[in-house]
Amino acid sequence: MIHGTHNAIEDPRNANIKIMINDEFYDRQDAKISVFDSGYLVGDGIWEAFRLHKGHLAFSEMHLKRLWSAAASVGMTFPFSKKELLDKVWKVIELNQMQDNVHVRVMITRGIKKTPSQDPRLTISGPNVVIIAEHKKANQDSKEKGITLFTSTIRRGSPDYLDPRLNCHSKLHEVQALVQAIEAGADEALMLDINGFVSTCNATNFFIVRDNEVWTSTGEYCMNGITRQNVIRVCEKHDVVCKQKNFSLFDVYNADEAFVTGTFGGLTPVTKIDGRIIGEGKYGDFTKKLSGFYEQLIEEECA
Repeated sequence: MIHGTHNAIEDPRNANIKIMINDEFYDRQDAKISVFDSGYLVGDGIWEAFRLHKGHLAFSEMHLKRLWSAAASVGMTFPFSKKELLDKVWKVIELNQMQDNVHVRVMITRGIKKTPSQDPRLTISGPNVVIIAEHKKANQDSKEKGITLFTSTIRRGSPDYLDPRLNCHSKLHEVQALVQAIEAGADEALMLDINGFVSTCNATNFFIVRDNEVWTSTGEYCMNGITRQNVIRVCEKHDVVCKQKNFSLFDVYNADEAFVTGTFGGLTPVTKIDGRIIGEGKYGDFTKKLSGFYEQLIEEECA
């Protein structure tokens, strides 16, 4: 079994889900898109992920704001509003009769190209919108066991050539980092920024706990994680010192605890990095406390 932050309990219902492509519904095996799609050709697309919790899309406004920011960044114009896109998401959820423990992925590409090319002026259609909702409950065993990380030689890029805050389809550098980590025997990759400070992981944001303080990167070179933002929020709410700062592997290796954050898995403990055991090498009490605060925030959001 693949071990990592996206471990989900197998759910046979996913074999029969309906997927929306440009307002039309398709069975899973029939959900296809043209080879002339700009996302397939040159990675010209953006995406967002939502979590359905007890009939509510948690932090949907924050996710939509991030998606619209990404569109503005790449010069993509949507022929629909935030409300209209959210209505599409709900149509998918309702058709699949979903209520809880659901992960929704919205992918929007620039559209169909006249010919294989980077040039956006050769796009001959409006944006292609794909919405996939799956029954995905995080495997609690993964959280209890924790994950291991390996520090990749692939760096998080500078904002002046591919801003790490952009949720785009161009993820090859993150895949390269993950491949390195897997080949080193770890579950996922830890990535440094261009100055050698700890930035983020290949698919999640990274935190450490030192002397009852929570540290995470400055945010200049890391993913614009919604869960990261919410962990910072709950720290402020519960008077937990949370510092957004530069720190190095020197600080990581002797941390008391470490964890990563993401929309799907919430907070997942990290037990080992580069072969070094972090703290006591288990799901630490401080991380458990923060995870409880985060779950409480979700309940409040979806009340």
